[in-house]
Amino acid sequence: MPPSPARATITAEPAPIGLDWATTALLIIDMQRDFLEPGGFGETLGNDVSQLERAVAPIAAVLKAARRMGLPVIHTREGHRPDLSDAPPAKIARGAPSLRIGDPGPMGRILIRGEPGHDIIPELAPHADEIVIDKPGKGAFYATELGDVLQKYGIETLLVCGVTTEVCVNTTVREANDRGYRCIVIGDGCASYFPEFHAAGLAMIKAQGGIFGWVADSDAVLAAMKGDVG
Repeated sequence: MPPSPARATITAEPAPIGLDWATTALLIIDMQRDFLEPGGFGETLGNDVSQLERAVAPIAAVLKAARRMGLPVIHTREGHRPDLSDAPPAKIARGAPSLRIGDPGPMGRILIRGEPGHDIIPELAPHADEIVIDKPGKGAFYATELGDVLQKYGIETLLVCGVTTEVCVNTTVREANDRGYRCIVIGDGCASYFPEFHAAGLAMIKAQGGIFGWVADSDAVLAAMKGDVG
């Protein structure tokens, strides 16, 4: 059931932020096997995928609380159609991965919708009644139905987490900010292959009085949720 209208305040930087649970959704960005598991796209780029594991437990805790509260939960997945018609050649050619987008890999074709590697990791697998947004780019609003979904549910505030902090999380938060949404980024629920990029990505969001949003630890978010989940 949807949560009853109730306000809460989350301890965050640069300042505490009040919200109404009735207009709040949890947005989980790209917690996919292709980014978090060995053999996926993240590893083909030469990254240490274990760096992303630190975000899993905080996200799982907030996800469990959000489900008990009845908050809308939205998962995103970055990936492309099997014919690569939505994958710009410049994106496919960029960098020097051992396997490129669309190539066969240990978990099926790399970053292709419907392949095992495109799936969200089992620990955070969506429930049947949760929304899954498939996106071809870094931002969750580009070429997707996310804006329509948020409007349908009357959402004003987004609890944002996922990977990677400086790429898809930051891009989505900036897109959301331009559309008038308030974003509370769960700092320990985000991660990067590069710890220094993670720190910088969070700093950019909360700088200048929260130019793109607020940053809070999962414990602070859970504390604000506690009154509703009991």
